[in-house]
Amino acid sequence: MSTAPLKRHRGIVALAAATTTTAVVAGVMLLTNTGEDAPADGRQPQALPATTQITRTDLVQSKTVDGRLDYAQRRAVKSPVAGTITKAAESGKTLSCGQRLYERDARPVVLLYGSTPMFRAMKVGDHGPDVLQLERNLRDLGFGSHLSADARYDEATKAAVKAWQKSLGITDANGEIGKGDVVFQPGPVRVVAAEAVLADAVGPDTTVLTVASTRPVVRASLDKTDRALAARGTRVEIALPSGGTVRGKVSGTAAPGGSASAEQGAAAGSGAAPSQDGATDVEITLDGGAKLRSKDQQGTLSVKFVSESRRNVLTVPVEAVVALREGGYGLQVVQGTGTHMVRIQTGLTADGRIEVSGTGLTEGTKVGTAEQ
Repeated sequence: MSTAPLKRHRGIVALAAATTTTAVVAGVMLLTNTGEDAPADGRQPQALPATTQITRTDLVQSKTVDGRLDYAQRRAVKSPVAGTITKAAESGKTLSCGQRLYERDARPVVLLYGSTPMFRAMKVGDHGPDVLQLERNLRDLGFGSHLSADARYDEATKAAVKAWQKSLGITDANGEIGKGDVVFQPGPVRVVAAEAVLADAVGPDTTVLTVASTRPVVRASLDKTDRALAARGTRVEIALPSGGTVRGKVSGTAAPGGSASAEQGAAAGSGAAPSQDGATDVEITLDGGAKLRSKDQQGTLSVKFVSESRRNVLTVPVEAVVALREGGYGLQVVQGTGTHMVRIQTGLTADGRIEVSGTGLTEGTKVGTAEQ
């Protein structure tokens, strides 16, 4: 029985989902064997419509969305006591230990470091972790030469507090700490927003300002169909408005609107928390050493989520891969004026190319491909 001439049917490649590693290819040629390059009746095979070469390159499956620069661990700062704002916080300013966040009733509200929040006024006789934090801050600010950080508010603590108050310009310095005089935070903060402006009345239910850590992050939103990319640890490449690229990884999901800390375990696996419209807001932690400029804080960032990648692999256009009648895939290798079919294994597909491997395949090998 004679073998019919080889025919290649043109088609459009439908790429699989972002994490698929097996290609579905068109440009299909059906074959009954993989070793012959001419029909059994001796006729010459049809000329190849076109040829291409096997190349060695990196393949990356990705999804690119818009993002924005932000800062991690956002939280609201409220006034524990009622009063009037006499000097508002400055949005965009970075503050460290001993600096003023804002002023209430012409009295400075000062940033100090510590994990225990300010929950009471402090005076001689008090004891506790908040007192210990205060003493350590006083010492670090240079007011603790005769102070023992022992968590006890004694006369030495009072004297150090009084000296510190005078340095702040407090006219009624009395060596006691009012409940609303200081704000304890884990470290330096960036003022993200000043909600209370000059002359506003504030109190325990009023957000005076919103702060965040000084660690920059990127926030982006993924469609519900791309929610798998929100898994913690997904690698990300970010194109900056100022030029250049920085790398990072998904560290968690962000609260709706991006107004709260995004470092939540919900991003692990498929548990990323979607917003009401089905999108998933994620926070991306930049790799150490990433350098950002002021221009990057204003412009839109191009955020590429890398779902899968293969480095330094042999690839061909997907149109070069043919389906074999007996099953599997092959490449029609061109040698001189002849051709022969090589059975292959396919891998990752990205940007119109597919990873291939098979006996005798090398970089630069010429193969047949469907016309475009």
